[in-house]
Amino acid sequence: MKNIPLTMVRQHLNDIPQYPFPSPFRVRNFKPGDERSWVKIETSVGEFADEDAALKHFDKEFGSHVHEMKSRCLFIENGDGEAIGTTTAWYGALRDEERIGRIHWVAIRPEYQGQKLAKPLLGAALQVLDQYHPQAYLTTQTTSFKAIQMYLDFGFEPLLHAPGCMEGWTLLESVLNRKIIK
Repeated sequence: MKNIPLTMVRQHLNDIPQYPFPSPFRVRNFKPGDERSWVKIETSVGEFADEDAALKHFDKEFGSHVHEMKSRCLFIENGDGEAIGTTTAWYGALRDEERIGRIHWVAIRPEYQGQKLAKPLLGAALQVLDQYHPQAYLTTQTTSFKAIQMYLDFGFEPLLHAPGCMEGWTLLESVLNRKIIK
């Protein structure tokens, strides 16, 4: 499938779907030292070539805001207390707009994917964003069509703002067998 970058927006943070974590999984907030957990998870899903590159990116993006990570970064733990998934209820701006909420760096280690963990994680992250922002956005790509299906189910909508967007959403309508562009 052609890899086309896409952006999605949730215009409000009302009526956020909530899903329980299946046992023995649970969600918790970032704590000191979790940089390494983030690095391991993000590297495991192929976001970075190696853990050193991931740590450099973490430091660049979050290092000066690590105090905010305690309330904005979530981890899924397995029954042994090991971090196996993460996302960050962060912030950013679309175009020149004011700062809004952002679902950022969603990842679940491959051996735990397919265990109904993504929806509870996304719901928990949106609940965090609701404490700070009236709306949210995220960036993704057409190759993440399973995640896009979930984002659509959570009320995110396509943002048509760049060349190629319409091609991407048309492709996804076919792949997901669902009307997306209204």
